[in-house]
Amino acid sequence: MSEFPQYRARRLRRTAALRNLVRETHLAATQLVLPVFVRDGEKLRRAVQSMPGVSQTSVDEMLRDAEAAAKAGVGGIILFGVPETKDASGSAAWDDKGAVQTAVRALKQEIPELVVITDVCMCEYTDHGHCGVLRDGEVDNDATLELLSRAALSHARAGADIVAPSDMMDGRVKAIRSSLDGSGFGQVSILSYAAKYASAFYGPFREAAESAPQTGDRRGYQMDPGNAREAMREVLADINEGADAVMVKPAGPYLDIVARVKAETGYPVAAYQVSGEYAMICAAADRGWIEKDRVMMESLLGIRRAGADFIVTYFATEAANQL
Repeated sequence: MSEFPQYRARRLRRTAALRNLVRETHLAATQLVLPVFVRDGEKLRRAVQSMPGVSQTSVDEMLRDAEAAAKAGVGGIILFGVPETKDASGSAAWDDKGAVQTAVRALKQEIPELVVITDVCMCEYTDHGHCGVLRDGEVDNDATLELLSRAALSHARAGADIVAPSDMMDGRVKAIRSSLDGSGFGQVSILSYAAKYASAFYGPFREAAESAPQTGDRRGYQMDPGNAREAMREVLADINEGADAVMVKPAGPYLDIVARVKAETGYPVAAYQVSGEYAMICAAADRGWIEKDRVMMESLLGIRRAGADFIVTYFATEAANQL
């Protein structure tokens, strides 16, 4: 008689069918959100050198990418604007004829089944690259709230399903919720970047969005990477102010935060697999060090397993096609 116990875990690992039968975490295309960078113009596609396969596009080209994503089953798209002109207050952010607003209208007309999310921040629109109004070299939190509300309201007027403030200003969820509700857009949801860390993984994004700070950095308002309890305070504050869902950013290095937010709040949780995570996988695969498809899918499954209900990822269409 064997001395091994009666239970043998390997019995249910022998075939793909058995493994699928008992898999605890599943990844679906509908749980993926594709980030895109839109700017004015026509038939425009500018490759982002640090992010293979990612480009800045005009709205007509963005629609092609969005159609491919929708065909693959991707659940949503999140829009980032790259304006032609910038100023100290980032006034292009609330231009009803801006690239993001035009893109929202086009998406709702051409691909109405796709959830449309808009990033709400000032860094892409300010000439100094910071996420709000500068006063004596520092971001003026309270003065920035009005500008964020104007931008969010402009996106709602265009037809956005969800607005996603990513600035990390205190009180911005309440300000945006009040602005939306007071203007008849109570149905528009808020996805708050509630736990957004001052991460070194954002480098390629700043090329894509042309949003690098001209002076200093964003550690004065984004979270310190060493803090977890603070993340929960931020998340709970945003929930109390009216957030409908919360985001943890980045995803991979902060899976403990994703898990904790989900466990302690029960709220819908998004995680952003950011540009640096994407670029590293692509670079390692290009050198033959890893199998890109397997690592891509494993990384996304790990984010889901940690507790994310949906994932913002540049791999969205590619991963959806595999799923």
